Amino acid sequence: MKEKIKNRYYNISNQEFKMQVIKIKRVSKRTQGGKILSFRVIVIVGNKNGKIGLGIAKAKNTRDAIKKATNRGYKNIFKFPRTKKATIPHHIIGTHRASKVFMKPSIEGSGIIAGGTVRNILNISGIENIITKQIGSDNILNNTYAVINGLKNLLLKIKIKYALKN
Repeated sequence: MKEKIKNRYYNISNQEFKMQVIKIKRVSKRTQGGKILSFRVIVIVGNKNGKIGLGIAKAKNTRDAIKKATNRGYKNIFKFPRTKKATIPHHIIGTHRASKVFMKPSIEGSGIIAGGTVRNILNISGIENIITKQIGSDNILNNTYAVINGLKNLLLKIKIKYALKN
């Protein structure tokens, strides 16, 4: 049975998207009675065709946290431009706090040249040929936000030509 999820922009069927857990971290809250343990999960949802979403959630156990994060990922899906050679149209720097991720298009057949977190995100988004470099912080959450920021700021070639004319 196909389950449909309503996004702000389009209806999404679960079967076309894949989910990748980026990180599971045990966190605790200090109270007067002691520590309350919970789990924070970072999840990327993508269809390997230029649509991707990020979900972050906390819960008492990992299964509930993954389910919550996946649902939030489906709600945050956005589309970004790709070329026919499965790379990005131009170079870009994605930033978030102290993290910067430099992304540059690469020739066909070169593969994804990237670190751990960035590689997982780009793989599930459908980009196959790219060169990246993480600059600054090595925090997984901040680097994830930086990659998402960079992908959201990509422009189509038509928009670039129009911007250069004006």
